[in-house]
Order: sequence, then C-alpha cells, then structure tokens
Amino acid sequence: MEPKRIREGYLVKKGSVFSSWKPMWVVLLEDGIEFYKKKSDNSPKGMIPLKGSSLTSPCQDFGKRMFVFKITTTKQQDHFFQASYLEERDAWVRDIKKAIKCIEGGQKFARKSTRRSIRLPETIDLGALYLSMKDTDKGIKEQNLEKDKKVFNHCFTGSEVIDWLVSNKLVRNRQEGLMISASLLSEGYLQPAGDLSKDAADGVAENPFLDNPDAFYYFPDSGFFCEENSSDEDVILREEFRGVIIKQGCLLKQGHRRKNWKVRKFILREDPAYLHYYDPAGGEDPLGAVHLRGCVVTSVESHPDGKKSDDENLFEIITADEVHYYFQAATPKERTEWIKAIQTVSRTGNQKELEVGGVYLRVTSRVPPNSGWDWIARQAEEMLDLYNVTTEGLESIAELEAVKATELLQISQ
Repeated sequence: MEPKRIREGYLVKKGSVFSSWKPMWVVLLEDGIEFYKKKSDNSPKGMIPLKGSSLTSPCQDFGKRMFVFKITTTKQQDHFFQASYLEERDAWVRDIKKAIKCIEGGQKFARKSTRRSIRLPETIDLGALYLSMKDTDKGIKEQNLEKDKKVFNHCFTGSEVIDWLVSNKLVRNRQEGLMISASLLSEGYLQPAGDLSKDAADGVAENPFLDNPDAFYYFPDSGFFCEENSSDEDVILREEFRGVIIKQGCLLKQGHRRKNWKVRKFILREDPAYLHYYDPAGGEDPLGAVHLRGCVVTSVESHPDGKKSDDENLFEIITADEVHYYFQAATPKERTEWIKAIQTVSRTGNQKELEVGGVYLRVTSRVPPNSGWDWIARQAEEMLDLYNVTTEGLESIAELEAVKATELLQISQ
C-alpha cells in the first residue's frame, strides 16, 4: 500500500551540493518528503525520510530569506525549504511535525477538527494569536507612521502591540506581553521596521521587542514599505505596492518571448489592482507586474497556440491594453480561487450595468475587437459556472434572458 499524500505544492529548496535555491514540487507523504523538478515528473529528484528527523522553524540561517524551515535527518543531513508566505510555511511545518510524531508513535496520520477555545492555553498558540492580531475588526490597526523624515506604511508601534495584548486579556501584565511579543518576533510573525526596533531585534537592547511608541513593527505579508524623500518616478512605482495583499502563492507562468513555463511567486494586491510576480528562489524586486484594472480573466482548455493541451488548470488574463498572460495552477480548486480573487480586485473603472432576466452583468467598454454580445454571453457562462449557477450552453443574449440568478455577477475588462 502506497504512503498517503498529506500535502503537496511548490516550495523553494536549497541544493544539497550547490548553494542555489530552486523551486520544486514537494509532496509530503506519511513516511517522507519527495521533491520533483516539475509537477508533471513521474520520478522524484530526491526523497527525505522523516523517521528520526527533526524540524526547525523558523530557520534564520539565511539573513533576509524569510519563511524558511529546516529538516535534519538521522544522518545529520540538513534540507532547507522556503515557503512563499507565513501561513504557507506554518501549514507545512504543522503537517511535517505531526507526520514525524505519528511515525514515532506508530500511528497513521489523520486530521482532526479542533474547536478553537476563546481563551488561549497556557502554552500560547502563536499562529492563532497572529491571526487574531491581523483581524481587520478586532486586531491591531495598521497605520502610516512618520519618523526621521520617513513614512512607514502598514505599521504599528511596540506599545500598541502590548496595549492590544493587555486589553484583550491575553497577558496579565506588560512584562508578560513583552515575552509573548518577543516570541512573535523570533518566530517571524512580526517584523521590525526602523532603526530602533531593528537594533533591538539584533541584540542591542535587553529585550528584542520594545514596548515603545517609537519602535515600529509590521506583519510580514502586510504590504509594508518605507517612503523617503525620492523622485516622482519612485513615488509612481511605489503606488503599485500600496494595495492590500489579497492572495499569494506559486503558479506556472508562460514567458512572452520564449513561451517556456516557469514557476513564479505571485502577490495579488487590490486598490490599486496589481499582480506582481517574482523569482521564488530569491530577490525582493518583482520580475514584472500585471495591471488588473479592467482586465478579463478566464479559464482555458488549450495552449495559447490553439493546440489542445494535456496540461490542466490553465487560465488567462487579458489586460485592458490587450496583453495576454497565461498561467497554470496546481489544482482545479486553486485555479478557481485565483480567478475569483483576480475578478474581485479587477472590478474598478468605468463600467455600465446590464440586467438580463435577473442576472446583472457589469461590463466595461473595453471588449476585445470583433466580440460583441456573444462574447459577453460566453463570459457570463464562465461566471455562472464559477458561482455554481446551472445553465445550459449560453451562446447569445436571448438565451441569457432565460437564466435566473440572485447574485450580482460582474464581468470586468
């Protein structure tokens, strides 16, 4: 009987012989971790046995490289993996730890649904605490803070963190709050912003976290950036990164020139709506960006050259400037999630609304050339399928009139 697959997805792995970092398709099994050069490969490039292995997270051996964890085997071989974002790293770490524990106890891996208690246990769950701190209604409020002629965006102060912990009765006093905050900092749930907080985190101060209104911190996936006196071009460029992060992760993207497919890390932001893509193996600067305002996003069943493809989960973005981008998700569920998220953030701009038989279509004037209402009807069918509204082959506006739905469906370009 083959080992059960527990989790799979793209991670960046450090080479065992060379020090280069490369994206790999990683599969967590009950007894080990397999990694593949490509998702479509039949044979793994390597396998890490979990029996007797230990896991270290966060692993801070690589300076600016965030969301890294380390697996050390019984032969004292270290394997380093990097996730795209914090929650992804934590999900992998939880499952790997549980798999190792199950091996030690001679048990089968099984997920159990646990009810979150209102009160945190004595051994505080930092992951759950982090999610509470990020809650848009009851969490810590992110602000734009100014100091030394710099503006720190999406930040909060050390004092505000302690105030929040105390007011929510998660700690008994501010000293206890300092200990919890220092743990959040060391685990990567909080990041220092500015010289004061960075110096403390580097060991200059007695405590790595400061209960100080001049010490600034931010959540690692908040879209933080710092503004200084700079040129107009820099200000325009930074506008792309002001948006709140809606979704992030790895996808395959087709290149514009060579038409080859490569794994890229994507960060989707809204207001302004941009999809930035990065080399997942390193580099803080994006390789490029897709401006999503007024775009069309749809699933496709064939390659851009028109040939029927054996590859699944393809989707396409057509920008307002009629530039085509092609992507491949790992699963149908992941493709649907990306399409929905991109459609949501792209619904800005000048639009007109059309009501047909209870279905509301919000359409911009940027329709691809020679398309007309038939094209809109096909896009409507795509949307209706996405929201699980049953229809039978919409091909014209007349047929669309027969459809009854209560949701507000939008098609933006």
